[in-house]
Amino acid sequence: MKKSLPKKFDKQADRYNKHREKDRTFKYRQKIFQGIEGKVLEVGIGVGLNFPLYNKDIELTGVDFSPEMLKKAEEAAKDYPFTATFIEADVETIEFPENTFDTIISSGTFCGYQNPLKVLNNFQKWCKPDGKILLLEHGISSNKPLGWVQKSLDPLAVKTVGCHLDRDISSIVKSSQLKVVREERHLGGNVYMIWAKPSPTY
Repeated sequence: MKKSLPKKFDKQADRYNKHREKDRTFKYRQKIFQGIEGKVLEVGIGVGLNFPLYNKDIELTGVDFSPEMLKKAEEAAKDYPFTATFIEADVETIEFPENTFDTIISSGTFCGYQNPLKVLNNFQKWCKPDGKILLLEHGISSNKPLGWVQKSLDPLAVKTVGCHLDRDISSIVKSSQLKVVREERHLGGNVYMIWAKPSPTY
């Protein structure tokens, strides 16, 4: 991870927090983040936009490399009944024991990783064999004109906010060790919803 990346996300923490009540992606979060139970890992937890969807019985572990984002998440978690532990760390380098989590969640994080495939293969290790991995990501659109714009703006987006606009999330997940159970695309194919689970062949 580049040293400048956490600072870029630190600067965005207040903006994300202000949009908590007007989250345009909430309907997609509601659809995919259902039946969350047991020990839950949320990577790139940000300011905690998914907290309203979690039931009181989960044990949440939230990871983020942005200290400012984590501060907002810790403060927000006080309003919810679930148990939560927050870790300031880079998801690409952190280690967890194998078969630790019942559910692993990522929303809007795969735009920033240097090696997203490595992260997905770690999910394969960290998730229990009967667990699930739920991804709500943005990436390259299936609309060709919009996709061209995304590719054109990608260098600027990476430089300013640390975010790749043109990643093919479907292809990355299918190249990983995970087994895709279901996939949906929305908003011109820009929003990827992927239900996955550990593959028994690894």
